[in-house]
Amino acid sequence: MRACTGVAIVAVALLSPPARAQDSVSDKKSYINRLAPYVTSPARVVDRMLEMARLKPGETLYDLGCGDGRILIAAAGKYKAKAVGVEISPKLVAQATANVVKQGLSGVARVIHGDALEADISRADVVTIYLATSLNEKLRPRLEKFLKPGARVVSHGFAVPGWKAARVERADARHEHLLYLYEMPAEKN
Repeated sequence: MRACTGVAIVAVALLSPPARAQDSVSDKKSYINRLAPYVTSPARVVDRMLEMARLKPGETLYDLGCGDGRILIAAAGKYKAKAVGVEISPKLVAQATANVVKQGLSGVARVIHGDALEADISRADVVTIYLATSLNEKLRPRLEKFLKPGARVVSHGFAVPGWKAARVERADARHEHLLYLYEMPAEKN
């Protein structure tokens, strides 16, 4: 009896690593969803974020955690910018991509399935985020390392710890939506 039990334990142990690897992917998504649950930005807030960023035609905007793609659509449609969304949820990637296609903007806007903390943002002139302060803090070193001088970051709702905002505004009369504008220094240290 004991020999069979030992074989069963060894078999379970051998099968465990792939399950743990799957759990770590699931845990990472769960962790990110806790830090930045999907909450849409109202149209007036999206407009104000892009106005604050002084987004110009031909510039490239990255929306980290792009949700349904509404910032991408506004940036590409109204501002004639190139727009790239990064989203970890496959369901939201599909929804955002469908929204971009529906608006006829697939030539200038696209959605990448990926982690905002690992995305290549080196081509960004503007980055928009609606992430919790703790996630902004984790993202900050990447923004500092990869954004070019003069790039702008607009954060909806949450500050980026360690940075001094160039401007902080309320996006509406009810004071529900606080926006932070950050500008990358002209010269990197």
